Amino acid sequence: MTLVLTVVIVALIFEYINGFHDTANSIATVVSTKVLTPRMAIVLAALTNLAGALFGTAVAKTISSGLVDSAFVTTETIICALLGGIFWNLLTWWFGMPSSSSHALIGGLCGATLATAGGNWSSLLWAQEPAAGKAWYAGSGLYYKVVLPMVSSPIMGLLLGFLVMSVLYLVCSLLRPRIVSSVFGRLQIVSAGIMGFSHGQNDAQKTMGIIALALLAGTSAGDLKDIPDWLGFLRIESLGEDKDQIPLWIKIACALTMAAGTAAGGWRIIKTLGHKMVKLQPVHGFAAETTAATVLFTAAHFGMPVSTTHAITTSIMGVGAAKRFSAIKWGVVERIVWAWIFTIPATAGLSYLLFRLFGTPVTP
Repeated sequence: MTLVLTVVIVALIFEYINGFHDTANSIATVVSTKVLTPRMAIVLAALTNLAGALFGTAVAKTISSGLVDSAFVTTETIICALLGGIFWNLLTWWFGMPSSSSHALIGGLCGATLATAGGNWSSLLWAQEPAAGKAWYAGSGLYYKVVLPMVSSPIMGLLLGFLVMSVLYLVCSLLRPRIVSSVFGRLQIVSAGIMGFSHGQNDAQKTMGIIALALLAGTSAGDLKDIPDWLGFLRIESLGEDKDQIPLWIKIACALTMAAGTAAGGWRIIKTLGHKMVKLQPVHGFAAETTAATVLFTAAHFGMPVSTTHAITTSIMGVGAAKRFSAIKWGVVERIVWAWIFTIPATAGLSYLLFRLFGTPVTP
């Protein structure tokens, strides 16, 4: 029981730290454009993240069953995966770099599972081709659910942000500057809410999947059979045939924990995205948030755990490039990209070492 509860606690700590990174991304533009104060933006993010977290479980399903062989996933595996992700998130947060909590979790899960399997690479589910007649996104495994979205979502964010902002420049040229600021100031509140909703729909589900998987394993192993009746909600007998049934209390706990993390330490990331990379006005913030939310909605629909960080950052780049390429501070962009590149291998390596030091391998 102790080990299972440790997983839940560590998972919620990860979600709290996720708030430093990814929820901060969802409100960075609305704060930097001064449409909302940080406190008001955090309240908006908390409410919309909660709503998004309660809507659908496709991403949770991918995390809990679509990336690694569950035969090699133990409670120790999950703890090491989460600790690797936590360490990397804290490191990049300290330097104000908006790295991906999604990829930190995925890298940690892959590295810890590989260590659990004693270095057996078949424990990682690389790619399963879609059934005959199905589109490419119906495939499963790391290639279809992680690698392809990791490449395509930033490109989509960059191009769509450029296109949306270019169209808005044409519209704004017909309006007075005061009207533009007034109208898009109001519209940005809406786009920020949609961004928060899409973030909750995508990111909060990742930790939900981890917690549900751990509690299911603990219940199946009998680790929770002697817990008091008032803790009976921790027992999960089944997640359904496609693991879509995530208990409501897990969804609410993850959403609220993420919001608390945003309130505690999100300003470092907000400063990098909203001030250092490109100067934003309400119309720019509206374009960036609308673009990023579109990318996240699309990914969540197909169960792809894409990075909110990548989506909003590249959307801001695209919006800035529509103004002029020199408006983007490319030195800051370069530092962000390096953080993206190293996230999965770094967290995989950390989690692998943690398990080798403290875990017990599983013999197939």
